[in-house]
Amino acid sequence: MPPVCTGALVTADRHPSDPWLVAAAVALVALGMLNMISTGMSSLAVRHAALAAVGLGAMWATSRMRIAALSRFGWALFAASVVLLAAVPLVGIATKGAQRWLDLGVFTLQPSEIAKLALVMVPAAILAGGYTLGRFVGVLIVSAVPIALVALQPDLSTAVVLVATVLLMLILARVPLRSLFPLFALGLASLPMAVLFLRPYQLERIHVFLSNDADPQGSGWAAWQADIAIGSAGWWGLGREPDYDLRAQYLPESEHDLAFASLVYGWGLVAGIAVVAAVVIIVWRSVVAARVARTREAALVAAGIGGVFGLHTVVSVAQSLSLLPHTGMPIPIFSYGGTASIIGFVSIGLVLAVRRDGVTRPLWVTEPKKRRLPRGVSVGALTLTASLAAMSVFAWQMQTAHGTEFRATSDTQMLRCIRLPAERGQILDRTGVPVATNVAEYTVAVVARMFAEGAPSARYELAALLGMPLEKLDEELRSSTGGEIQVVLGRVGPEQARAIVDARLPWVLVYPTGRRQYPHREMLASLLGYVGIADEQDMELWPTLALGSRVGKAGLERQYDALLRGVDGKQCVYVDPSGRPVGTGERVDPIRGHDLRLHLDIGMQRAATDALAQTVRTSGGDLGAAVVMDARTGAVLALASVPGYDNNVYGPPADLAAIAAQTAASGPGRMLNHAVQTAAPPGSTFKIVTASTNAAFDVLSPDAFLAGGAAYTYGGHTFANWQPMGPNNLLGAIQWSDNVYFYQLADLLGPYRIAQIASELGAGAPSGIDLPAESAGFLGTPDNVESIGGAWYPGSTLLMGIGQGTVTATPIQVARWTAGIASGRMVTPKLAAAYGPGDAVPIPTEQPRPLSFADKLEPVRAGMRASASAGTAGQLASLPVTAAAKTGTAEDPSAPGKGLNAWFSAVVPAESPEVVVTALVRGGGFGSATAGPVVKGLLERYLAQLRTPNP
Repeated sequence: MPPVCTGALVTADRHPSDPWLVAAAVALVALGMLNMISTGMSSLAVRHAALAAVGLGAMWATSRMRIAALSRFGWALFAASVVLLAAVPLVGIATKGAQRWLDLGVFTLQPSEIAKLALVMVPAAILAGGYTLGRFVGVLIVSAVPIALVALQPDLSTAVVLVATVLLMLILARVPLRSLFPLFALGLASLPMAVLFLRPYQLERIHVFLSNDADPQGSGWAAWQADIAIGSAGWWGLGREPDYDLRAQYLPESEHDLAFASLVYGWGLVAGIAVVAAVVIIVWRSVVAARVARTREAALVAAGIGGVFGLHTVVSVAQSLSLLPHTGMPIPIFSYGGTASIIGFVSIGLVLAVRRDGVTRPLWVTEPKKRRLPRGVSVGALTLTASLAAMSVFAWQMQTAHGTEFRATSDTQMLRCIRLPAERGQILDRTGVPVATNVAEYTVAVVARMFAEGAPSARYELAALLGMPLEKLDEELRSSTGGEIQVVLGRVGPEQARAIVDARLPWVLVYPTGRRQYPHREMLASLLGYVGIADEQDMELWPTLALGSRVGKAGLERQYDALLRGVDGKQCVYVDPSGRPVGTGERVDPIRGHDLRLHLDIGMQRAATDALAQTVRTSGGDLGAAVVMDARTGAVLALASVPGYDNNVYGPPADLAAIAAQTAASGPGRMLNHAVQTAAPPGSTFKIVTASTNAAFDVLSPDAFLAGGAAYTYGGHTFANWQPMGPNNLLGAIQWSDNVYFYQLADLLGPYRIAQIASELGAGAPSGIDLPAESAGFLGTPDNVESIGGAWYPGSTLLMGIGQGTVTATPIQVARWTAGIASGRMVTPKLAAAYGPGDAVPIPTEQPRPLSFADKLEPVRAGMRASASAGTAGQLASLPVTAAAKTGTAEDPSAPGKGLNAWFSAVVPAESPEVVVTALVRGGGFGSATAGPVVKGLLERYLAQLRTPNP
């Protein structure tokens, strides 16, 4: 019987070509060109297309190759790559300290790309006959030559790719794992040694990947920009936006290493998935070619080419997603690169040749198909596909979770904005008189580079408007550093500023300097405060403040800074990655701050300040304070404090010499507002608090007389009276300020009752006035004195009863309890009345709080009226209305001279209090003699000019 032919034509697919494979390759080229065109690299796109045309020709030529010629072709490629690699150190082109290219005049050649394909084909040829130790060693020796030459360039990343390619071929060729394990072990052991061969930029890339705190403006730039590109792109990308050309400049190597990120940036995740899909098609069609290959060598070549395509893409996409260090790995055919593109097409041509040979030629079964099929080819393809799919999902999750954040970063990084300071609102007194204004002065600045490179006529015109020689202007522009967006050319008045604005010169900015002016200087400085450059504490308080912002630093300027400051504007310019302005961006005009209207009356404030200053000077005191407050609402009509300071010297810019001179001048607490920040023993003004305590608890009848005298002995200690007196009831004791009476009354009441009522009357706590850093004073009890390390002696309660010892208060606190006892209601002091144009928005004040014992206070009020009509405050008897008052002379170790503080506090009319006036002169002596005339003069002024009907 004649022999039976066991060969047959494989009929699964009779098409000699693979349209899916070719279409995927063409799609990668088209997507690469789309990326380059969208990033403004049209010339590279044309070159890429030309190289693709050459590559397609090479693909067609290699697709016609007979399988028998694979081995010869592989060895020819190997020999060519070795020769060319050997020539690179001699005549190659150096980049980043490495020589990788040969300049052939018309184009440059990268021999390592040829070596990649050679190390697929040569191991396939050697191992086609099956595994033997000799063949295995032969593959290692032959492969070591191009790998070593590439490593010596030095190009360690490509050398690693070549090593991975050889390992891939050994795995596909079914080399026993026992032979591969030593190679893996050697590779792991040599990893630490690889650091010695890495270039600085390669070490930097690894550091960026491993470090979470890499500087996005330095070593982490490429990784950060890739994250921004993919994260902000969304499904359809930003390529159709008008500013994309500038936006794309921030992504480095967008045509090569980070081409995937660049394509997604411009055309969205859809385009990125298209690249992934095209590569997956190439991988799987290579697997199909390997399955139908007629020889083992052909199967290894097809599988190896598919594996190299897949590995390149996985690593490239992973580095774009910051899942791997930035290795400089391109995607074959898609990324720009002449040699890589042509070799990619040649590789696909070889796959087509394998497939054509396998489906059109009779296959004589000389070995089982299982032995021909490369090891793990399907599993490997599935793994590559799953990896690319997972990374696509990762990119989608990045966009979903952080897309808005990345888009904002993309917008922000290409803009530099010049702050246009808002004009600060004025502060006005109750009649509209400005007490804090802005200097009519404006800054003139230019966007340096754009103005310097603009029309010369603009420079001539601006120099003329500024009254500056053109040479001087040009010198200012040249002296600006590279990082400056704006250059300030000078300050001008309102007329010059208007002329410059009307000229509409490009890249010229005019905005107020923001310098503050205080026309009343020392008279209002401690109340108004001043403005300065925001410091760290201000930035913590107002996190949105821009660097260099001017904020209130003290007084009302600080208290109402949010209203007065306004909202800064900005002039943005687009800049390229080097920081060079390239176009005008958004402009937001500043919004002027609100004007602030006060309850303060400037005439009353001047009268109080002048009277205090004269009294302090003539009495030998060192400081004084006066409060004029509406007893019905808490509106503060005057808040005088001496000595004061000139708040104009604080600028900004600050006059350091004037500040130093002012600081060295005599006068304690010059920067303080003594009405709210200086607490002193209140002396006899506290006796009405003690009397109110008795009214609240009804311990002693107001009509009861207590023994008088020149002193009172208690616990073996003698407590003096200010003058000898006979027995007194409550009215007489208040009228004449009888110490002995109040020693005895305090002993009957005890410290805790006095402290309870004193607290309700505002002692020992801030008054709530709208000024920062108010002093709370101190209200001692046995408990809190002991808690701070003090001792409560038997006589401490007696001293507490007359406002000495463990009691200190500010003038505003004394004014509050005087008005509270006289009216039965506690008010909260308030300086600010309204803000906005025409007092559009009233500033609310707290409603007066009724005292819990208000209906029991008539005996105390009678004593205060008696004091004002024919007692220690009898000088008020000449007023046209009835007054209620209490004087005080307090011993104070910190006071100069005899150590006596002069207090005086009064309300008018006594029957229905409208206004309370309180004055303190520290070291001034007796309250009636020193502080009394100040209070009387202010009351007379109020009654003559400011009295208004009870609302």
